[in-house]
Amino acid sequence: MKAQKALLFSIFSGLLFVFAWPVNGFSIFIFGSFVPLFFVEHSFAQSKKKYAHWRFFGWSYLVFLIWNLGTTWWLINATVFGMLFANLCNSLFFALLFQAFHWSKKRLPLRSAYLFLITLWLAFEKFHLSWDFSWPWLNLGHVFSESIYWIQWYEYTGAFGGSLWVLLVNIFLFEKLNNWTVDQGQTALVKKLIPILIVIALPISLSLFLFQKELIPSGSVSVLVTQPNIDPYEEKYQFTNEEFLKQLNILMEPYNQSQLDYVLTPETYFAAGNGERLKNFERSVFFQKIQENQSQYPSTQLITGIQFFNAYSTATPPTRSANKIREGLWVDFYNSAIAVTPKEPIEIYHKSKLVVGVETMPYKSTIEPLLGNLLLDMGGTMSSRATQAYRSVFTHPKKGTITAPIICYESIYGAFVTEYVQKGAQFLSIITNDAWWGNTPGHKQLLSLARLRAIENRRAIARSANTGISTFISPKGELLEQLPYNKKGALVAKVPLHEGLTFYTIYGDFIARWAGFISVLYFLLALSGRLKNKV
Repeated sequence: MKAQKALLFSIFSGLLFVFAWPVNGFSIFIFGSFVPLFFVEHSFAQSKKKYAHWRFFGWSYLVFLIWNLGTTWWLINATVFGMLFANLCNSLFFALLFQAFHWSKKRLPLRSAYLFLITLWLAFEKFHLSWDFSWPWLNLGHVFSESIYWIQWYEYTGAFGGSLWVLLVNIFLFEKLNNWTVDQGQTALVKKLIPILIVIALPISLSLFLFQKELIPSGSVSVLVTQPNIDPYEEKYQFTNEEFLKQLNILMEPYNQSQLDYVLTPETYFAAGNGERLKNFERSVFFQKIQENQSQYPSTQLITGIQFFNAYSTATPPTRSANKIREGLWVDFYNSAIAVTPKEPIEIYHKSKLVVGVETMPYKSTIEPLLGNLLLDMGGTMSSRATQAYRSVFTHPKKGTITAPIICYESIYGAFVTEYVQKGAQFLSIITNDAWWGNTPGHKQLLSLARLRAIENRRAIARSANTGISTFISPKGELLEQLPYNKKGALVAKVPLHEGLTFYTIYGDFIARWAGFISVLYFLLALSGRLKNKV
């Protein structure tokens, strides 16, 4: 394949990914997004020119760079360096996956090489959910977050079912097109494409059937979500936590608080200064003020975001996440959620999935000695956050109902969210601050991904976002009432409660786990060359 044609095909492939991606794209394009890249790879696999494999790597990298930049360019609103680092690295990871497929074709039968690509890709998506450079925003199954009528079966497979679907259709489509020639005629092409259309249509038909099934709730709760619309770069640091408490009362004032079961505020709503000291917080002056404020609403549980800190006087790091302030002084910071009910003990949850470079330094024990406290300033903070190793839920002491305190970025992680539901969460509470990225597709994409969590677990969602979009989501992923971006206000709704566990809630990312095992097996077979020799 000539360079001009490879360039054209690579650009086309990258643009198909971009045009497929939510929230401005059309999901249908994802079923052909890999096909031009497969044609480029096929051409270079047959080439006998020197360094052909490196030239293919360059074209595949271009494809994935276009995809990454075209869908997550909005990271530039926080920092140019952070945006470039995230997109360049993520593109490299995807290009390496395709390079591994290109290599395997020389050492495995073609079908086995395709199976290796599918399982390797799924295994990487799973790995991308858990390592320190975790950035699973572009996992393939997320592409359908706006096409909820197509993917109601995510309650069985989770988003990995969507990733598998995308890869299979692209491979089948490429093979059909690659084995068709113009002299065979258009009728022959149509016949070849019919099985592809069936592979696309059957899951959608199943989804429409599942969508029609009635989900019977065990009850409901009245939830108020607030949207204070505070600028996180300037305005937020001009007020005290006591003043934010007054602002909360103003947002709640138009509503009949005596009938509210829950009030939600955004992530880090109370984050003035360094935050509140975690140790003995219940005996602090500020907590007493919250309790006094909540005493007006004896049956209402307040779930709010807050920043905590713990300080240590020691010469050596007291924890793995501690930040060195000066010699002999270390501080742990926490991005947390608290549940406050009048005359009841406080409940606390610490955010556990942290944004790389914003809230955590990847592989801190290795990188920090080399770079010091340098982080990718992607969100206005330069300190690592501490986490907790397990999920915890909030129980309403007056109602006996249970909700999941999901903080911002955590809503991207499918199996992670199931851990809340396994612990009894009857609905999901998401508190987030999406103002860092401005009025770009970023905040819309994060909201859209939350719809997948609703479908996977069949749980309704109440979402409080600082600048928007605050909304309620049905267990089928439908967006209900919502406040538009950059509008101050609040919404109240009856949120249904659900008890049962879906197949995905119980078994999680089983597709990815099996894919990991199979990819290792085929990698070893490729190394040995045994299957190729038999053929």
